[in-house]
Amino acid sequence: MKNKLVYCFLAVLFVLSSSFAFHKFYVGVFQVNYAAEKKMLQITSRIFIDDLNNAMEKKYHKKTFVGTSKERPEDVELLKKYLSEHFSIKVNGQSKTIVFLSKEVEADDVLVCYSRIQNVDKFKTLEIANTILVDWNSEQQNITHITAFDTKKSILFTESSRKEVLKY
Repeated sequence: MKNKLVYCFLAVLFVLSSSFAFHKFYVGVFQVNYAAEKKMLQITSRIFIDDLNNAMEKKYHKKTFVGTSKERPEDVELLKKYLSEHFSIKVNGQSKTIVFLSKEVEADDVLVCYSRIQNVDKFKTLEIANTILVDWNSEQQNITHITAFDTKKSILFTESSRKEVLKY
């Protein structure tokens, strides 16, 4: 009888623990602000460090340590390359150069990157393409908030939705 109770207890424990199993959430958060007085688009990216390093290793076949104590200058150069290949903005149909400014680590596991696009006059359309980490993980979602002309819009980029055109 005692063995049956132990087995029953273990079975219930297994079912409960497996039903509440931890599932990692793959998300990046991006903010694009139009500063009309500066004629500039300011871009802030928040990406999980481990996911970013894994994606860059897969793409470039090199182990990287961005955002860690082992970070090297060549890791930062690969980061800049990766960001430029996977995040782009067109203003009124014209591709614009995104300039990487700096980065910092937030909460020990998130890399915050700051970038900008200068000489942006008033515009009618913004086309944003965001495939950061999507090729590495099909579950990746990139939430992108855009603030321009006193309006805020949000876009969810996924494996099946990689580009969006916003009209102003």
